[in-house]
Amino acid sequence: MLITRTEIYKYSIPMAPFTIATGTMRSAQNLFIRIHTSEGISGVGECSAFPMIAGETQATCFEMAKDFATLWKDKSALAISDRMQELDLFTAGNYTAKSAFDLALYDIAAKAAAQPLYRFLGGKQKSIESDLTIGIDTPEKMAEQALAFKAKGVNIIKVKLGKEPDTDVERIRQIRQSIGGDIQLRIDANQGWSYEEALKILTALAGYGIEFCEQPMHKWNDEWLPELCRRSPIPIMADESVFTHHDAERLIRNKACHYINIKFAKSGGIQEARQINRVAESNGISCMLGGMLESRLALTAKVHFAMAHDNIRFYDLDTCLLGHLTDPVTGGVSYQGMQLLLPETPGIGADVDESYLAGLESVIV
Repeated sequence: MLITRTEIYKYSIPMAPFTIATGTMRSAQNLFIRIHTSEGISGVGECSAFPMIAGETQATCFEMAKDFATLWKDKSALAISDRMQELDLFTAGNYTAKSAFDLALYDIAAKAAAQPLYRFLGGKQKSIESDLTIGIDTPEKMAEQALAFKAKGVNIIKVKLGKEPDTDVERIRQIRQSIGGDIQLRIDANQGWSYEEALKILTALAGYGIEFCEQPMHKWNDEWLPELCRRSPIPIMADESVFTHHDAERLIRNKACHYINIKFAKSGGIQEARQINRVAESNGISCMLGGMLESRLALTAKVHFAMAHDNIRFYDLDTCLLGHLTDPVTGGVSYQGMQLLLPETPGIGADVDESYLAGLESVIV
């Protein structure tokens, strides 16, 4: 089954502003691809560029995608490891752009096997409940948002912190006061604190029932993570510090995290995400599956992945709920509250509406 051509789209999605410690996103700057094959089977992929974390933009992903598509033309779509190795040899990093191509190959392979992707990966249907994230704002507005989430039946709330460290404890104090003790809280500093700030804030938050803290410090401060893990009353989850399984091995070896957050935009897609999870699981480290600002297309692929890996215990699968003003995806996963439901469609089981694609900048290679 040979790759005959690849459609590449600058898949922009308008959204309400969403703020984290590293900046504010006002639109989802994504990439959508569709790979066609000689057997008439096509596969779709999506990536979400988040430059302040992964160092890639929609424009760089678009340019790299043209090179990737040229490199793969007339080659086997089912030799996933070979194809991904070619991309790694072609360019270091660029994991976000690579992830769209990885997803498209897995979509093709699962369709060729006439299986939903989760079954192709060896999984089974199971209950998956996502958290819902509050972006950074004043403590009062964040508490109001948390209360609104509770009224909607949200059971797990993730709170973004790190932009104004001196105010972060007050943010959590007001949120917890507004929602009571029944709602699970998670926090994510997105590298926003120094070691001293992280230890001070996490110690101050010990009594607020925080499940874990994601990425408290800049990844260049990973040398401080073992000490923070020893002293923090709240478990530490590595996010920006882990792009590949080599990163996971290093942090685990140094006792520098309690959990790991896997994201396709960091790992380069499913193949490397499986290796990260394998390393973590073999060392007794549970993982979360998260994302950037993907639409329901990549979200659906992530739910398939979660269905196939029991070591994925935490789910941060609210990417398309973080202010997206339109949903151009056809098929795919659906929400029942914050429970995620998968169809039994072969492959990923999602696509993007052709009328939406018609208005986007695109190229065929």
